[in-house]
Amino acid sequence: MKLFINIFLTLTLTLSASAYKVTYEQYSKDKKQGDDFSFTYSSGIAYLSGTEDKIRYYTDFKAEENVSTIKYEEILYKDVTPFDSLPKPEFSDKSETILDYECQYASYIYFSNKIEVWFTEKTEAKGSPYSRFLPKHDALALKIVINGDRKIIAKSIEKLDEYTEQKYNAKEAKLVTKPEFDELKINSRFIKVKVFEEETVNFDPEIKPAQDEVLKNDTTYHFSKGSVVMKKIKLTDEMKKNTMVFAKLRCRSNGDAYDRTGSAFIIPVNDKISVLDAYKFGLDTLPVSEDNKDRKYQGIARTDNYDPVIEIIRFITSFGADHFNEKNEINNYDWEDDVIYKQEISSLIPNDKDEMWVGVFVGNYDKGGHKVSLDLDFHPGYSENDSIKVKKYIQPLFSTVNTLEMSGQNYGKLFDNDTLRVEFEISEKIEDIKLLYTTTGHGGWGGGDEFNPKQNQVFIDGVKVFKIFPWRTDCGTYRMYNPASGNFGNGVSSSDLSRSNWCPAMLTPPYIIPLDTLKQGKHTMEIVIDQGKEDGNAWNVTGVLTGQIETKIDPDKKEPAK
Repeated sequence: MKLFINIFLTLTLTLSASAYKVTYEQYSKDKKQGDDFSFTYSSGIAYLSGTEDKIRYYTDFKAEENVSTIKYEEILYKDVTPFDSLPKPEFSDKSETILDYECQYASYIYFSNKIEVWFTEKTEAKGSPYSRFLPKHDALALKIVINGDRKIIAKSIEKLDEYTEQKYNAKEAKLVTKPEFDELKINSRFIKVKVFEEETVNFDPEIKPAQDEVLKNDTTYHFSKGSVVMKKIKLTDEMKKNTMVFAKLRCRSNGDAYDRTGSAFIIPVNDKISVLDAYKFGLDTLPVSEDNKDRKYQGIARTDNYDPVIEIIRFITSFGADHFNEKNEINNYDWEDDVIYKQEISSLIPNDKDEMWVGVFVGNYDKGGHKVSLDLDFHPGYSENDSIKVKKYIQPLFSTVNTLEMSGQNYGKLFDNDTLRVEFEISEKIEDIKLLYTTTGHGGWGGGDEFNPKQNQVFIDGVKVFKIFPWRTDCGTYRMYNPASGNFGNGVSSSDLSRSNWCPAMLTPPYIIPLDTLKQGKHTMEIVIDQGKEDGNAWNVTGVLTGQIETKIDPDKKEPAK
């Protein structure tokens, strides 16, 4: 009975404590924007987030601190900011009446933004919708203006008849610093798939390819004498939603001193032949194209039962970052330890497949080779229309990036006497159709295409749709990534030289070619490049058609409308 009375008294005190709900409206350029939002104040605490929020915030006026909590990978963390550590305001004699309260004025300059706050100390409720901007320790912010045009204005202060205190469990949380908490906060907002971690990509003739019919998921395989690493990963429903996807590749030398062609790519799991078959069983599994000199090129263009890889990052390794840093010390040259390449690849990741292969190739003939790490980051999209189902259209057309170089695959040299032709068919309506065209030129010195601008052209059904001289003049930007780069007598380093759309230690993004007028039916695409005749000239080109196939959804049945 005594226990029951104690529980009753505790519950009664909780419910009877004065509690207030403060509701705000949002404006942009004096036009109302978005929904109203609110926070609750009770027993000296302003609860700034809901009980179901992933990240929860509250202001404790008794302890004079702002507290944030987050549960990440089953561990509860917290960050605590004392009031004395908050940004310092400047006060003035301005005043304004809001909700019948005469408000004082303060302003902040924060990350080059001007924050203006009108506040009162005359209310029982305390707090601010932006907890770091609370000009006085015992105040309620009723109006906040950001850079003069974005406004947050209190709409009402409502006393609640009943309110149960929220449980934040902050005492049980692990205390971390603000930088650590901000990292946790960012990492909690997206799905990170660590595909490769410090994998060696090298040249080792002793490496034998795995030839099992069914290769395991989440297992790293080395192919083409070690120059290719691959792994099959699952695509969850969350990853296949309307997301932004980024590929982040980290690469450093593990012994190789030279700048090498690299490619990160994917192969959706389907019934078609792919380079994976060639990695396992040899080049004879791939369809062959011939140029006008009867030279053979394995697997460079799609056929009815073969798809080239879908390239997600074209990159060039550095001249020896990390491995050669201490071997070539130069005063005032602070060499970087590795190179990080990051690129958005949202349009290239299928949302109608459950699995895909992910690979990284670095063309090299060094036993140590390179160390690579690759993450795929899946971020939630900004909006999602429930009335339309969107399937990504992804059709790889061609690739002369010879990821099987160490197994004998030919270089892309056909452009000196021929064009690259590929036939394809558009069998349904594709929205926002584009060609992602990636190109880099390689070979030789004085007469080599690597160091001479060469025109690239794309034709569809005989009509020119794109032309460019792909060229980079900013290679000197990447000097600190290239400790093993040769230096010339005129003070220029090899890594500084302008090149055909690439520099040592950089990625080469695709050109985006809109094809809005492309109609349904069969088509022929041709790639024409003014390739030189000598100096080992070759061009690494890839092309992928992307777009969207939209289907209206029956809102009652949650399935495509017929």
